[in-house]
Amino acid sequence: MKSKVGEAIENAGFKKKYVAIKLGISQTQLSNWISGRSFPPLEKAFKLAEMLNVKVDDLYENEKEEKTESKL
Repeated sequence: MKSKVGEAIENAGFKKKYVAIKLGISQTQLSNWISGRSFPPLEKAFKLAEMLNVKVDDLYENEKEEKTESKL
């Protein structure tokens, strides 16, 4: 899966440090979510989505769907 967390944070106008503090996580952990090295627990994903005013689905993109759409 491709992470769109960083893009969503940027679009919402928040600084990554602020988001990490509000979620009660380290900046390193948030960086891992942004890079796709790890994924947030469901509870944190919903909290993040609410904070950014997006759906949880908007935080990640299935790479298979992306490749399929590009073939159309």
